[in-house]
Amino acid sequence: MLTRVTRLAWACALMALPVAGVLGSPAALAQGVGQQVRAAELPELREIGVPVAWRITRGRGVTVAVLDTGTDPSAPDLAGSVRAGPDYTRGANPPGYRPPHLHGTYIASLVAGHGDGPGRSGGVIGVAPAARVLSVRVILDDQEPGFGVYNENAGYADAISKGIRYAVSHGAGVINMSLGSAVPTRAMRLAIIDAISHGVVVVASAGNSGSAGRGFTPFSYPASFTGVISVAAVGATGRRAGFSDRNASVVISAPGVNILGAGPGGEYLTGSGTSPAAAFVAGIAALIRSKYPRLTPALVTQALVSSTRHRPGGGYSPGTGFGEVDAAAAVSAAGRLAGERAPAGLSASAHFGAGPVPGPIQVVHRSRAKIVTLTVLTAAAAGGFLLALTRLLARLHRGRSGRGRERGAAPTVQT
Repeated sequence: MLTRVTRLAWACALMALPVAGVLGSPAALAQGVGQQVRAAELPELREIGVPVAWRITRGRGVTVAVLDTGTDPSAPDLAGSVRAGPDYTRGANPPGYRPPHLHGTYIASLVAGHGDGPGRSGGVIGVAPAARVLSVRVILDDQEPGFGVYNENAGYADAISKGIRYAVSHGAGVINMSLGSAVPTRAMRLAIIDAISHGVVVVASAGNSGSAGRGFTPFSYPASFTGVISVAAVGATGRRAGFSDRNASVVISAPGVNILGAGPGGEYLTGSGTSPAAAFVAGIAALIRSKYPRLTPALVTQALVSSTRHRPGGGYSPGTGFGEVDAAAAVSAAGRLAGERAPAGLSASAHFGAGPVPGPIQVVHRSRAKIVTLTVLTAAAAGGFLLALTRLLARLHRGRSGRGRERGAAPTVQT
């Protein structure tokens, strides 16, 4: 159980979110804590239809790359499910410093925690508990001593884009990035294009710079890049959380207020933000890819947005996108899309318009001598026309000159 207070980092110029230990007591048994954790997290999972989706798929066979602050592979709810990738923040912290992996462990547990908490009972179960996590460290938790160095050193500007490319080349079917920056980089955009072109579903958090009003917030990247599923946060009623960004990049929304997850070393944390909301959507994308592995990223997105609950008036809102995600409905929608035949284009016998099929095009052979003769006659006629026009203009000019002389000879009055 967690008894201390810490923070979940929102790196790259986005706000940090408070996190506190919430469950258990110093005397509570580990097994009891795990059961309390499970009971506390199930309402959010039920809200987005996850237990119903588990009847069809639990994410087996899919690797979700969690590009974040790193994941603790020994966390009970993640043990055996995490493969560690490279650390693209190396050198920012002092030598010998051991990073806490707070935010990354928390996010990974929401995506793919398998629920084997302390005492092998209860604990955090993620949206896709049978999926595997590829953890790539691309940002720092905000309390790490190298946090400022990382943000101010241009040498780390491509850390996220390198992480994306690593994930693509190492078998990720889904990439989750619960992070963001106000500055879009060319390297990040190209890496995302590469990921989507290789069939990888890319999910990112919309950002936490919103306010309670209806004003729009600046775009956050990578969420605002084309092809990325940008996720906003909603509360228990499906309404946008006040901190959640509101702009045209938002695709969909998910629960993001007081979300319980696992931390490193067997701790449990709660956090609010678009970070956990994105993790929920990434987990649902993993469920879809597990059941329908050949579905393209565009069709996975279509399955998600066409099956939402709490759909806003008019069908779309910059605060919650196309509505709150529904795992069970999304998997069903994906099944329908997977069963549709892709259009094969027009057949050889197809034609436009009504009536009988026209015959073959008739080829007309023309006489070269006739073409030359007609060309000469046309040129001669044009020359005659120009000559007649010249003579007519000359006559008009002479007539106007005569009338001018007559007016000039009129008598004048002299004194």
